[in-house]
Amino acid sequence: MLTSQLIPLYLIGGAALFALGLHALVVRRHLVLKVLALNVMGSGVFMVLLALAARGGAEPDAVPHALVLTGIVVAVSATAFALALILRVKAVTGRAYLPERNGDDPA
Repeated sequence: MLTSQLIPLYLIGGAALFALGLHALVVRRHLVLKVLALNVMGSGVFMVLLALAARGGAEPDAVPHALVLTGIVVAVSATAFALALILRVKAVTGRAYLPERNGDDPA
């Protein structure tokens, strides 16, 4: 169980992970890095949910814990599906990154 001194640390850490993942999602062109950024964002959300579950009384709320466990399973499944799609995109187009915004492709 989280102590009351660690709850703000988990909230700040979760928000920082989410912001870091969002930045990587917007900035990076490679599709694998985008999937990794989505996983980092999900980890930040999980940290915030666990911190909010522990801020109650003596007994933590079980619903956010169940949501985090379900979210982990969904995140693993979505990651596997996204990586399979990236392999298919690589096989069809020959690249695993998004083209530049102005249409110039350095490859």
